[in-house]
Amino acid sequence: MEIIDLDTWKRKPHYDHFRSLKDPYFGVTIPFDVSKAYRFAKSNAISFFGKYLHDCMKAINDVDEFKLRIEGEEVIKYNTINASATLMRSDKTFGFSYIEFDMDLKQFLINIDLEKNRIEHSNALYPERNDLECIHCSALPWVNFSGHKEPVSGEIESVPKLAFSKIEHQPDGNIVMNVSLHVNHALVDGYHVGLFSEKFQHYLNN
Repeated sequence: MEIIDLDTWKRKPHYDHFRSLKDPYFGVTIPFDVSKAYRFAKSNAISFFGKYLHDCMKAINDVDEFKLRIEGEEVIKYNTINASATLMRSDKTFGFSYIEFDMDLKQFLINIDLEKNRIEHSNALYPERNDLECIHCSALPWVNFSGHKEPVSGEIESVPKLAFSKIEHQPDGNIVMNVSLHVNHALVDGYHVGLFSEKFQHYLNN
């Protein structure tokens, strides 16, 4: 990890401004074409959720601003960001997971399964590992939403928050999934959201 020198950081004026706000997060909902990712998952008999989450995490780890976190009076840039996703149990409650990121899709799917098994056999809400080296994300495969609001704690937060909607089959044969993204504007701007969006779509297509 790297501690950002706030005195020489080019974003310091932006950081100081948005850090002072009661709610410094801004959010967008972006439609992604998941046709190729969905068909890849089905043809290889793997989890579609696992496939698109892996593509998402590759994109997250490609954009430095998504790896920044506020810790006390410091801004830290982490080397690797993992996924803290809500995973549902068979009784329809859920637990927060902590899925270690791995560039290898097969290993990443194994990591998801390990967390699914842990959560299914526990009533704990929080994972054993619970830190800021992650994103918070949820899948809502029952709802094709076009807007979404994340809960906030009222304390200083800096972890990006994502939600993935129900997929929609288009008349032209394409498959679209809306993705809601909320980020702390003290660390991330619209330009960086655009970079993430481009990279996520790139990985979904390959």
